[in-house]
Amino acid sequence: QVQLVESGGGLAQAGGSLRLSCAASGRTVSMVIMGWFRQAPGKEREFVAAIRWSGGNTYYADSMKGRFTISRDTAKPTVYLEMNSLKPEDTAAYYCAASTGVVFTPSAYHIWGQGTQVTVSS
Repeated sequence: QVQLVESGGGLAQAGGSLRLSCAASGRTVSMVIMGWFRQAPGKEREFVAAIRWSGGNTYYADSMKGRFTISRDTAKPTVYLEMNSLKPEDTAAYYCAASTGVVFTPSAYHIWGQGTQVTVSS
């Protein structure tokens, strides 16, 4: 089984940056796709970005393209989400998750971290 632990959340001002990390441990061979999702109060969990563990192909939600960058360090193994030009509407709990192949659908991810809160002030 894979365990995921997110870190790096916090308070940022609009226009600022944050870098989230997701450290993986355990049976990491099952991590085909690693994704970041977010959920704001009263809203559904939404896809942010994902990366194919082997090969590094990346996928982004349209609203995050150009502002967010997902990357991974296979040696650690850790997935990162670099968030730039933050907006108040980026405020949410951010979760990393592992999937065996599906990219965009939250319900298809079988392992989730506990989440890290990001708050962007205007």
